[in-house]
Parts: sequence; C-alpha cells; structure tokens
Amino acid sequence: MGWCGLSLAWLRAEFLWGTVAVWVSAALGVVAACVLIVLMLATVARLGWFPQAVRADLQHPVRHVFTAALPASWVLMASVGAAHWGFSGWANALWMLGSAGLMAVSGVVVLGWFRADRHQDRFWLGMTPALFIPVVGNVLPALMGVVLGHPVWAAVQFGLAALLWPVAWGLIGWRVRRLGMWPQRLLPLTFITVAPPSVLALTGLNLGTPAWMVEGLWCVALLFLCGSAFVARGVFKQAFGMPFWGMSFPLAAFSALSLTLSLDRVEAQAWALAGLVLVSGLFLWLGLSTVVGIWQGRLLVPEPPGP
Repeated sequence: MGWCGLSLAWLRAEFLWGTVAVWVSAALGVVAACVLIVLMLATVARLGWFPQAVRADLQHPVRHVFTAALPASWVLMASVGAAHWGFSGWANALWMLGSAGLMAVSGVVVLGWFRADRHQDRFWLGMTPALFIPVVGNVLPALMGVVLGHPVWAAVQFGLAALLWPVAWGLIGWRVRRLGMWPQRLLPLTFITVAPPSVLALTGLNLGTPAWMVEGLWCVALLFLCGSAFVARGVFKQAFGMPFWGMSFPLAAFSALSLTLSLDRVEAQAWALAGLVLVSGLFLWLGLSTVVGIWQGRLLVPEPPGP
C-alpha cells in the first residue's frame, strides 16, 4: 500500500517537477507492483504451508484486520496504473476485484462487532488504529473510480467509509478508556489515523466535494499527524519491526493531499515538496531496514505473545 501511495504522491508533484516527477512516480509504481507480486506469492505459499497460522491470524483480535491490506493494495495498484495510462482492462479488473474485496472484508469486520461479546477484553484489544484499514479502506476506490468508469460504485464505498470512520473512532476511544493504549510495539500504527481524512479529501475532490470541506479534512489530518507524532514519539527508540510500515501509506497520502492543495498556493508549495522529500526518505529507511532485518533473521519470525 505504501509504495503505491508514494507513487501517487510523486505524481501530484508533476506541476512543479514535470517529467522528473512522472518518471519517479512510474518507477515507484514498478517497485510497488514487484512488492505486491512477491507478497501475493508469499500469501499463497503461506496458505498452503501454514494453514493453521492463517486461521490463527483470522481469529486474532488485532491481526485479522490486516487481511484488508491485500484488496486495498489491488485498488491502489490499479489507481497507479489508471493515473499514468488512463483506462485499461487490467487496471479495471484489479480495481473491481480490490473494491469488492474491501467491501467483503469490511462487512465481515462490522458483523463481527455485533456477534462478539463486548464485555470481554479480547474484543476491545482489537480496537486499534489498524481498524481503519478495513472499515475506512472503502474510500480508496474513489481515487480512480471515475477514471475507470465506476463513479456510482466509488461514491457508495466513499459514503460507507465516511459513515464507518466516526464509528471506528468511537470504538477505539472506548478501548483506550477501558484498557489503555495499545502495546508499544504497535505504536507506529497510530499514524494510520492520518490516512482516513487525507484519503477522504483526495477522493472527495474526484467526487465534487466542496473546497472548504477538503481543506477542513486536511486540517483534521494535520491534527492527527501531530497527535500521532506525540503519542508515538518513542517509536524510534525501539527495534525496527514490521508495524513501522504503518507510517508509510498515511504519510504518503497526507503528502499527496498537501501537494494537491498547494497547486493554487505558491507560498505552500515549498512546504509540500519538503514533506514529499521527507516521506520519500522515510520510505527509503523503511525499505533498507526491512532488508537488513530479514537478512539478520529479526523479521518474519513468530510474533511475541500478546495482542
């Protein structure tokens, strides 16, 4: 998800850097496609070799929501393709598959809220910012839904995401009141709170959302960014882990929104471009840290006990 988001963010910088930004965006799109293919193959292999582990993930109070990351990545990959080359058969098919997958996963998650025993702490352990991936991920199809010829479908999922966003916040807020913050190793996931207002604003532009509402969502995203930085200020004091990637897509989405809003504001363009450079540096660090961690055998190992 993150590499696709960064690709789209660089494409938003085309108005200043022209062809350079387009080529960088295309290169990042290729990286995103390669990463997605590897992850899909790894997912299929894991389903065949470790079905018990897959079932355990689906039943886990926190990890089950990450199943939405795969269809969300399909939608974003299709959006990158449509942004560069317009309508195409493969982008359309991948977009429809991802959109339907997001809708299905969201339905399963929401139905789980009604079926679960909300008096049990296990239920509330799952109320972390990762919850925004399935329930608010429905906003992603509207990024390129109009370009691909599905404006109504995109609008329906946009409305669903806008409806579920405050509901998810209410559940997360009650979890914090009942059990406190999520574990320290999951603190990077706090940055996921930046994604919903950022992507709602970006997709809202495609669906005709008023400018004042888009700017208001940018302010909300900035507020969540500052809050996340404060809450997760100890993130870089701990050893690198896969939850660190939770910072990637939200910051890329915020950067893309900032660049979009700076089109008519010359005084804001330098800040928006500086943000894009910083986010790109973060991606480079995340990628290198992941490669080093896998090489050293510290990543892709069994999770420690606890949520």
